[in-house]
Amino acid sequence: MEYTRLLRHLVLPPWWVKRAFPKSLLGTIDRAISASETTHHGELRLVVETNLPIQALWAGQSPRARAIDLFSQLRVWDTENNSGVLIYLQLLDPRDEIVADRGINAKVDQQFWNAVCRHMETAFRAGRFEDGVLEALGTITAELARQFPTNADGNPNELSNAPIVL
Repeated sequence: MEYTRLLRHLVLPPWWVKRAFPKSLLGTIDRAISASETTHHGELRLVVETNLPIQALWAGQSPRARAIDLFSQLRVWDTENNSGVLIYLQLLDPRDEIVADRGINAKVDQQFWNAVCRHMETAFRAGRFEDGVLEALGTITAELARQFPTNADGNPNELSNAPIVL
């Protein structure tokens, strides 16, 4: 267990992270996800987590493992075409992760997701939270529209587009 990580998550209040993602930005993200999903068959979920649960900290759970847990808990995998994508932002670590379901991973490799995450992390370190998320959503949208374009039937909305702040 890394004690500086434990201290950071126990001492910093949740509002410290929430100020980077005010309600107005969460609404903008919701609309961006809605617009994104009209161009492809993916289903996007975005989670911003403030302090990790104490059990996760004590176990030394990595941001990747936490993202996979949330992918399951939020049932992002439960889409007709296995097309769910979870964008997980952990600002206290600071580390972002993207977990995609097998239908998406069949055509989009992990290197793409890692590059999107590192780009967001760079923007976040500069305090550009809105730009970082919206640029990432734009990059993801372009790739999913290229790999999984919508057809005449469109894309039924299977998962909520509203970002989650834990």
